[in-house]
Amino acid sequence: MTTSNVQYALDELKFESTLGGLGEEAESSIIPLIDLSDFEQRREEITEALWQAATEVGFFQLSNHGIPLQHIQKTFRLSEEFFALDTGEKQQYPLKDGTNAGWEYMAQVRPSTGVADRKESYQITLPNMTRLWPSDEVLPNFHSDMLDFERQCWKLGMQVLSCFAERLGFDRDFFTRAHHPESAEYQNTLRLLHYLPIDNPEQLDGKSWRAGAHTDFDCLTMVFQQENQGGLQVCGGKDARNQLVWYPVIPQNGVITCNIGDMLMRWSDDELKSTLHRVRMPRPEEGQHSRYSMAYFCQANKDMMIQGPQKRYAPISAADYLKLRINANFADSKG
Repeated sequence: MTTSNVQYALDELKFESTLGGLGEEAESSIIPLIDLSDFEQRREEITEALWQAATEVGFFQLSNHGIPLQHIQKTFRLSEEFFALDTGEKQQYPLKDGTNAGWEYMAQVRPSTGVADRKESYQITLPNMTRLWPSDEVLPNFHSDMLDFERQCWKLGMQVLSCFAERLGFDRDFFTRAHHPESAEYQNTLRLLHYLPIDNPEQLDGKSWRAGAHTDFDCLTMVFQQENQGGLQVCGGKDARNQLVWYPVIPQNGVITCNIGDMLMRWSDDELKSTLHRVRMPRPEEGQHSRYSMAYFCQANKDMMIQGPQKRYAPISAADYLKLRINANFADSKG
């Protein structure tokens, strides 16, 4: 890894570490909603909408995207069943150091806060899942249904990325080849998330976050939320560093919230914006119950070299890039 690549990543972490709870909160959302119906017939129109959202906000939401609502809801039920397992059972599937696979509990420390996110998560990165799947005796159909859902997410992610590929001057299938699921170098991750309930709100020190302010380090993130389980907030564009305003992302059943990650921002020579976001703690007047979400991260295969068409940054392998960011964000995790 070259010195310039290391410095690039360190600069990003330094910026995140200055954030803490800075900024004001807005009441209304700025996230565009993009309809993907009749995708092939409307490809040009959809591409323009995606490009505008990704260059101006860095976040957008998708409707009529092809993943059935009942399948999303079924996957949420399976996720809740996993997190309801005894701690001793979940410990049989520990997060593997540097592989983005397995279960962790309050192990992620954001540079922006210096404290662990108040959540647990289970990562599914297919080449790294040896001995990390609950058996059908423990969770019936969990393994097979998660594989099916992961593949549906991959298909949608590649559809969206194909639009960005063409606008950047690459061929339409460029990012599909870069995220080839049959390769041993595959790094896409399906992450199940359980944000912990607040049992004693009066004991919180005001420094806790369900997820501290950060950018994602992948190409494209797709987030599934459930109605009445809010808290996700977005800062309006990473180039607006001196005027931090946090906008809510209103959860809607069946609507997928997407954001550009650092990897694609770099690959686009900074044309596409990787946007800061966080998950705040519930307010006193809100329910203090658990919050569940699911995130799918499109992360280029390890052997892919990342460099934009304008060659603004030195090339770096996806393996080195992802390793650098994972290690920084799971500093206290021993796997």
